[in-house]
Amino acid sequence: MAVTNDSWRVAPHHPLEALSERVWRVEGTVVRTPLQRVMTIARRSDGGLVVHSAIAVDKPTLSAITALGDVKVIVVPNAFHRLDARVFHARFPDAQVVCPPGARKAVEQVVPVGATYDGLPADPAVELQTLDGTKGREGVMIVRDADGTTLVFNDLVFNMPHVGGVQGFVLRHITGSSGGPRITRIAKLFLIHDRDAVRAHLERLAALPDLRRIIVSHHEVIDRAPGAVLAELARTL
Repeated sequence: MAVTNDSWRVAPHHPLEALSERVWRVEGTVVRTPLQRVMTIARRSDGGLVVHSAIAVDKPTLSAITALGDVKVIVVPNAFHRLDARVFHARFPDAQVVCPPGARKAVEQVVPVGATYDGLPADPAVELQTLDGTKGREGVMIVRDADGTTLVFNDLVFNMPHVGGVQGFVLRHITGSSGGPRITRIAKLFLIHDRDAVRAHLERLAALPDLRRIIVSHHEVIDRAPGAVLAELARTL
């Protein structure tokens, strides 16, 4: 998804789904692939919205999002998730665009970046962390509310079921992307620089108190024993 749309092109997607009092998601298709992509929305303590991996959505969904609050931050979570960054920022020009420090150069090719994860002011409800051992190319969003803690990963963690066809074969056997929670071969090749550092960071996240769910940018939420799942993924590195 390294290409970028210049107009608001809406691909098929599900309605806005509420996961907690501060967290919502929209799952949509990736044209000509079996992949699903996920936009996550979190509400900060000041009521402003943080949109992680923005997706161009239909009018009813856009209205539902704006009814939640003002979009204050648009998170472009790595260099590959720029598809709708430009048009989403054009729709919400007052929002600040944020990305991991190692992705800034690529993201700025399509949209002006106001800050990287480490330069964003702290908020008790929504936090952006750059993942250790990724050369600043990947991060995680942490959302804390009465329901517990939600982790939002991007391409480091997948949770995709197996699919059929040639593309499904590639995803299952070549890239290692499908078949439940996993760290894909693509992530290990292109995102992870220091496996020990990534493992240690994931283990710290897995031990967070009241960890309720893990949202990934492709496919399904991990909400059954998410801490144990993440700790096991860390052990695969």
